[in-house]
Amino acid sequence: MKKTWSIAFVIILTLSLALTGCSSSKKNGASGGNDDGGGGTLIYARGGDSVKLDPATVTDGESFIATAQVTETLVDYDKESTKVVPGLAKSWEMSKDGKTYTFHLEKGVKFHDGTPFNADAVVYNFNRWFKSKDAKTFAYFKSQFSGFEGEKEAVIKEVKAIDDNTVQFTLNRPQAPFLKNLAMSPFAISSPAAIKKYGDKYIEHPVGTGPFVFKEWKRNDTITLEKNKDYWKKGLPKLDKVIIKVIKDNSARLNALVKGEVDLIDGVNPSEVDKVKSNSKLQLFERPPMNIGYLGFNVEKKPFNNKKVRQALSYAINKKEIVKNFYEGTAEPAKNPMPPTIAGYNDSIQDYDLDLDKAKKLLKEAGYPNGFKMDLWAMPVPRPYMPNGQKVAEAIQSDFAKIGVKAKIVTMEWATYLDKLQDGQAPMFMLGWTGDNGDADNFLYALLDKDSIGSNNYSRYKNEEVHKLLLQAQTETDEAKRNDIYKKVQEIIHNDAPWVPLAHSKPQLAGKSTIKGFFPHPTGTQSFADVTIE
Repeated sequence: MKKTWSIAFVIILTLSLALTGCSSSKKNGASGGNDDGGGGTLIYARGGDSVKLDPATVTDGESFIATAQVTETLVDYDKESTKVVPGLAKSWEMSKDGKTYTFHLEKGVKFHDGTPFNADAVVYNFNRWFKSKDAKTFAYFKSQFSGFEGEKEAVIKEVKAIDDNTVQFTLNRPQAPFLKNLAMSPFAISSPAAIKKYGDKYIEHPVGTGPFVFKEWKRNDTITLEKNKDYWKKGLPKLDKVIIKVIKDNSARLNALVKGEVDLIDGVNPSEVDKVKSNSKLQLFERPPMNIGYLGFNVEKKPFNNKKVRQALSYAINKKEIVKNFYEGTAEPAKNPMPPTIAGYNDSIQDYDLDLDKAKKLLKEAGYPNGFKMDLWAMPVPRPYMPNGQKVAEAIQSDFAKIGVKAKIVTMEWATYLDKLQDGQAPMFMLGWTGDNGDADNFLYALLDKDSIGSNNYSRYKNEEVHKLLLQAQTETDEAKRNDIYKKVQEIIHNDAPWVPLAHSKPQLAGKSTIKGFFPHPTGTQSFADVTIE
C-alpha cells in the first residue's frame, strides 16, 4: 500500500511539474499570456529606433510609440478616433470667450518615481516649454501654440494652479483646436522631479504616470517597459511587459513574426499583405489613413527659391506609378498637403499631372534649359506614409532625369536626418506626416506656416497671405467658415508648390491571431494598456 501510494505520488508530482512547465513556457516565451488573457510580454517590432524618449522634444512617430506607454496627457483621444476624451484631467470648462480653460485633475495619481501628479506638475511642464523660447528643442509647442511666452502670436498667455487638483490656462486668443492640441503626445506630463534629476539625460529616462514604466533602452535594438503596478486606471495594463524592438527591413520583420519571435509589427510591405491574410496564425491591421508622404523643397536654397522650378518638378513625377509599384493598393496619389479624411480638404484642386513638356518649358523659363544637379535626401527607415523611401527616391530620381535634372540620393541615420532637416540643410528631401489630432491646422499650420520654420516646416516656406488665413482659421468657431479658409490656403500652397504631395497611405500592421484589444489609432500612436495575448 505504501509503495503504491509512493508511485501514485510520483506520477501526480510529474504531471504537476509538466503542467507548471507548460504554463511557465506560455508566460515567459516570445509573447506570453495567462489563461485569462492577461499578463505576459508583448514584443512589438518596428523599422526604426526612437530618437529621444522625452515626448516634448521629438516629432517622430517612432519616439511617440514608446513615450505614449510611459507618459500621459491632460486630455486624450478616443480609442478609435480623434474625439477628445478625459485623460489626466477628468473634466474641464471653457469660458464663453474661448480664452480660459479650467481643468479638474484626477486625484491620487503618482508618477513612476512616487512623486505626486498635481496642478503644480502640470504648470511645471508647460512653463518648461512655454518659457523656453526654444523652437528647436520644443518644436511641437511652437507649431501647435504659435509661439512662446510674450511672443506676439503666441496662443497661451499663462498656465497657473488654482489648487492641487485644478489648473487654468489663459489664452491670448481663442484657438479652435486647443483641446485636440493638448491631447497630442508631445504635451504629455512628465515628472518634474525626474526632469530635474536627469537634466539633459531625461531624453533617456522618461518618467510619467502611464501604464508602463521605462526600464531600459538599448539603442537601435530594444526599449523595455514594465507594468505599472500602481497605475491609476483599475485593471490596467493587462500585459506584464512591452518590448519595442527594431528590425529595419520590412520583410525580415514579417519573417520574425511568422517564426513567433515577435508578436506585433508595423510596416508590412504592400506586396506581402496576402502572405499575412493567408496565414491563420496571423491577423492584419489597417491603420485609418490620416497621413501624407511628400517630396519637399527648401525654398530658401537655389534653385528651389524659384517657383517655376518647383512647379516643373511637380509635373515630372509619375505619382500613379509610384503608388502602383510601392504601395500596391494601400495608398492613393496625393494632391494636397493634407489627406481627404480631414475636414477642410479641397477636392476641387487640379493636381500637377505628369507632363514632361510642361516641366521642360517651366525649367527653361526659370533659366535652367538643360536642367541642373541636386542632392535628393531620402529617408533611411520605412514609415507608415512611405513603406520604402529608398525605392521611391530611386523612382523620383529616374523621373527627374527625363527633364535633365540629375538627383544624387543622399541618406543618413534617422535622428541625424531629422535634425539636419530641421536646421534647413537639405535642398530637396523626402518625408511625411501622420496627423496628430485630426485637424487641418495640424497639417497646414504645423508644416507650412512661417511660424513653424525651425520646428516642423522643413521647406522653410512662408507666405503672408497663408499666415493670415491660418491664424484666422484658428480663431474661427464656425466650422463651415473655417473649412472654407483651409480650402483657400490649399489653393495658394498648391500654386506655390513648396512640396510635391506624393501619397496618402493606409498603413498595414500584422500580429499574431491571439492578440486582442489592439486598435491602430489614426494618429499613429496608441497605448498598449488594453492589449492582451491569449
